[in-house]
Amino acid sequence: MIGISDIEGAAERIAGHLVRTPTVPSPGLSALLGVPVTMKLELLQRTGSFKARGATAKLLSLSEAERAAGVVAVSGGNHGIALAVMAAALNVKATVVMPRSAPARSVEIVAATGASVQLTDTMGGAFTRAERLREEGLTLVHPFDDPVVVAAQGTVGLEFAADAGELTDVLVSVGGGGLIAGVAAALRARRPALRVWGVETEGAQAMQQALAAGGPVQVELSSIVSTLSAPSVSQLTYDHARALVDEVLVVPDREAVRGCLELAEHAKVWSEPAAGCLVPAARQVVARVGDGARLGLVVCGGNATAADMVAWMDRFGLR
Repeated sequence: MIGISDIEGAAERIAGHLVRTPTVPSPGLSALLGVPVTMKLELLQRTGSFKARGATAKLLSLSEAERAAGVVAVSGGNHGIALAVMAAALNVKATVVMPRSAPARSVEIVAATGASVQLTDTMGGAFTRAERLREEGLTLVHPFDDPVVVAAQGTVGLEFAADAGELTDVLVSVGGGGLIAGVAAALRARRPALRVWGVETEGAQAMQQALAAGGPVQVELSSIVSTLSAPSVSQLTYDHARALVDEVLVVPDREAVRGCLELAEHAKVWSEPAAGCLVPAARQVVARVGDGARLGLVVCGGNATAADMVAWMDRFGLR
C-alpha cells in the first residue's frame, strides 16, 4: 500500500516541474447542488490534467540506461499527452500507443512534442503493443499500475487536504484507479473522517466491477469517455479502492457531458467528461448523506475541444 511518506517524497521530487493547482470554493456549484462545494482545479495542471504528476515522477526515477532506451505509454489521451510533454522537457525519447478512439486533438498534441505515436484499433490492443515494446527494451510508464505513479497522483490529495476548508466527502474520477488510489491514501492519512467516492461512466466501469468481483476483471468498454476507459484496474489500485474508498458511483455518458456544461455555466470551468461526471455523482452523494455534506471535487482534466463538446451535445440532445 502507498503510504503518506511515499506521497510526501513524490511531492518533493516533482515540485520544481509542475503546478500546485488552485483549490477554490465554488459559489455557483454550491448554489446548484445546495451544499458547499470546493474544487481542486487539476485541469489547470501542466498538460491539462493530473497525469503530468505521475509521468514526471516516473521519468525522474529512470536510470541513465533507461532514459537512453526511451519510454512507452498507453493512453486514451491525457496520460499520453503528459508523458510526451514531460519526456520532451526532460530529454527522454517517448513512444505513445493510443486507440483510434482517442480524441484527435490528443493525438495531435502528442505528435507535436516529437514523440512517436502508434495507433491501435482498441485499448486492449494498445496495452498489448506497449507490452511488446517493453520487451524490446523500452521502459513502460504505466498509467496506474506503478507505485511511483500512484504516489505522485496522491500529491493531488496532499495539496487538497492542506488547502481546502472543512470537507465531509471528496469525489474522484476513476479510470484505471491511479488517481483515486493516491488521493484516497493521502486524504485518509491527513483527514481520516472524510468519505471518498469514486466516479465512473457507464461502459467504463472497471473499478465498480472489480469491487463486485473481488478483484480486477476485464470489462467491455463502450463509454465515450476515452480518458476513463481502462480495460481493467490493477491489483495495486483495486487494493487501495477496496481499503480506502467508500463506494464507486456510475453515471451515464449523457450526464457526464451535461456535467461539463454545468461546470462551465455554474463554476466557470472548461472540463472534459472525465471531470463532468463528478457533478451528477455529487447529486447522488448529497441525496445519500444529506444537507450537512461539504463536497470536494477533484476536477481532473480539461482536454476537450469545443468541437468535441458540440459533437457530444448533438449526440445526447443537450441543446
